[in-house]
Amino acid sequence: MKLHAAVTQYVIYRKSLGEGFLCNESHLKAFVRAVGQKKNLSDVQTNRVDTFLAGRGSITATWHGKYRALRGFYRYAMSRGYTKTSPLPKAIPKQPQPLVPYIYTVKELRAFLDACFTFQKSPTVLDPYTLRTLLLLLYGAGLRIREAVLLMRADVDLTQSLITIRETKFQKTRLVPVGPRLTQALLRYVQHCQREGRPQSPTGHFFTGRNGKGLCRSTISNSFIGIRKRAGIFRTDGGRYQPRLHDFRHTFAVHRLTAWYKQGADVQKWLPVLSVYLGHARLAATSVYLTMTPTLLEEAGRRFEHYAFKEASHD
Repeated sequence: MKLHAAVTQYVIYRKSLGEGFLCNESHLKAFVRAVGQKKNLSDVQTNRVDTFLAGRGSITATWHGKYRALRGFYRYAMSRGYTKTSPLPKAIPKQPQPLVPYIYTVKELRAFLDACFTFQKSPTVLDPYTLRTLLLLLYGAGLRIREAVLLMRADVDLTQSLITIRETKFQKTRLVPVGPRLTQALLRYVQHCQREGRPQSPTGHFFTGRNGKGLCRSTISNSFIGIRKRAGIFRTDGGRYQPRLHDFRHTFAVHRLTAWYKQGADVQKWLPVLSVYLGHARLAATSVYLTMTPTLLEEAGRRFEHYAFKEASHD
């Protein structure tokens, strides 16, 4: 059986079980391209698999992601008799330390917004006002960058201060209410686009370049790196990566939890609400934020001391 046909069949099978399977599908399709679509499944050699897994750099979480995708595929293929053996490596390298998100301070967030208007030395597809509004939305609503890029004008209801997020990471649609200040920022951006004569069709993208077309993630990422350096924001904690666009989402979550602690709210009660707002598939994905920063831990410690001393006073 051809490798391409077996992978196609496997992907269809997994999706029929109700799985999104997008990440694994991407890895498997990349594997087919690397090995060759006309290759017989039984002819795939271990060295070709090793080359695909290794990629171009050191062992990262991506190596393990690709390995898990191939492991599931070969178990499926062997169970149906498409191949007798698996060419996957027997020795599995140690999983690298998990990536530690960078939590921006309020001062750093302001520096980002200021840098948007000063870093560009020549006109580009992405104008400073668009980039600034995009960063405000990533932080103010905790969106994933892909979700912001795919936003259509019809998805942003500024009269109701409500954003509809479609085609999410877990193939679910969710409604995201936004506050009055963020609503005003989005309204000013719409007015900015109108002044520049950009298309205003409801079926068009909300964030567009100077050419009126939707933005690609690489354009945004490259501009982000420029303003991050311009703002002088770098990691000094030994983390594997410099601060990223996705860290605006992490920062939103941590700042929200910290604010709840300071307000004396029942954080455990509100945690599921935050999980739904962020579009997490599992509550555990949101719970990790509870131990992410010293400030949050300090606030949690104060809350514990308050209740501990209060209980002690009744003894």
